[in-house]
Amino acid sequence: MSLRPAWLTFRRYAAATTGMTLTLFALGVYTAATGSGLACQAQWPLCSDQLIPALTINPDFIEWFHRVWAMVTGFLIIGVAAWTWAGDFDRRTRLAATLAVVVLPVQITVGAVTVTIGGLVPGGYTVSTHAAHLIVALVIFTLLGLATLWGGSRPGPRLLRIGLGVALAGLLAGVAFSRAVPLVTYSPGAQAAFYVATLSAHLGLLAVAVSATEGANGTAVDAARVRALAVGSMAFLVVTLLLGRDLVLYTGTWQTVNLLAIAGAVALAAAAAWSVRTAEPNAAGRATLGGD
Repeated sequence: MSLRPAWLTFRRYAAATTGMTLTLFALGVYTAATGSGLACQAQWPLCSDQLIPALTINPDFIEWFHRVWAMVTGFLIIGVAAWTWAGDFDRRTRLAATLAVVVLPVQITVGAVTVTIGGLVPGGYTVSTHAAHLIVALVIFTLLGLATLWGGSRPGPRLLRIGLGVALAGLLAGVAFSRAVPLVTYSPGAQAAFYVATLSAHLGLLAVAVSATEGANGTAVDAARVRALAVGSMAFLVVTLLLGRDLVLYTGTWQTVNLLAIAGAVALAAAAAWSVRTAEPNAAGRATLGGD
């Protein structure tokens, strides 16, 4: 008899873990943007010589809370991998979940180096460590997304449409908060919102790529075209995710590059949605002809 409740399926657990990772990403951005990453007297794992700092909203608490959320999320990620090995899952699901765990120590190490300035590694607080921290986090997030999408029922047209909707909504929300389009002040809160929106879009595009790879269950969708458009949109999105942080001296030239990147991501996602939309009437028409 299983002690696991019936409602707790692998896909729900993996999806919740992916959501925790997205939230961790946003918390990390907010922590860095407020300068709280330099709090805790540049100590890790202690915070200002304490295991738990004063529970009031201050830089020490923000940095400590980010660490606690990261710890909980890390254990959940290990749980995802363990579930794939204990259950009857295909090789790719197990591989994606396991790779997320393999990469996890790298992320922890880079994070520790970043917040200790040079305490662990001389010159640790650099642009390169910030870039590595973001890229490795994105790799883990992507692997968890793949494990979630692969670890359940076969993806089909419904997931394809949902993925496109999430991708377009996330991209448009990302435009509103992006530093490339100065609609709002690029404050710490806006930066966190930007990453929530664009990472949601990234996950939606990932769902589109997986659904298109699996085929459209008999519809007229050109799977290869939709998949290529989704992957291209994700590539542009990675550029704007990197430029959302202070990894370069953000001049007018870089703002233009950022604007082109986010415009490219939106354009390719819209093209994928258009391909799916125009294919559906054709599929319906062929079904009618087939029934005559």
